[in-house]
Amino acid sequence: MVRAALLLLACWAGAAQGACRQALALGLDVSGSVDAVEYRLQMDGLAGALMRPEVQAAFLALPQAPVRLYVFEWAGFSSQRVLVDWTEVQSPADLANVAGRLSRTPRMPSAPATAIGQAMLHGAAALARQPECWRHTLDLSGDGRSNTGPRPRDLADEPMLGPATVNALVIGPDPALMAYFEYEVIRGQQAFVEVALGFQDFEEAMTRKLLKEMQTLAVSELSAP
Repeated sequence: MVRAALLLLACWAGAAQGACRQALALGLDVSGSVDAVEYRLQMDGLAGALMRPEVQAAFLALPQAPVRLYVFEWAGFSSQRVLVDWTEVQSPADLANVAGRLSRTPRMPSAPATAIGQAMLHGAAALARQPECWRHTLDLSGDGRSNTGPRPRDLADEPMLGPATVNALVIGPDPALMAYFEYEVIRGQQAFVEVALGFQDFEEAMTRKLLKEMQTLAVSELSAP
């Protein structure tokens, strides 16, 4: 099924110069509930996931229409920091460069609050800068509920979020938190919640999530140029 979808996408890519099959924005929770050790586990976990051979193969599966990657961290209402601006992934070296930047990223002071809604708006604004990409995906990691700023549920009619799929990586095996993200945060076609048992499991969970996102090919949404 995935192979057939890739073949169809390849045909499309041959007719569309400068094609981008997916804009993927990753938002990492660095609010007050995340300590220094957990911060490092998140950064190094994402870097490690990007270096996995299976993840790299998924990113590079369709060179005619590459994936574009954006990474930011978020906390309170006015605490969003871009770690990696939009990068087109065309080779393993591109992913190695992103992974290296994440591994070297020092923690900066941030608000203790958790503003998931504002993180969603930041991610949506970033995705809006990639209008030519066929699919827009925002992925937010988090270990707690939103407690400041617009509530995720209040953004149901937000125009910027309209074309985006919002997925989540919940940190911690908390059924109530998983339900919160499932019912209030994720949205869009084939949206899902991935779960990390703890920050030590972040790399494994991120690997599973990235593979699932790379394999979610909405061929039916494509229209001929």
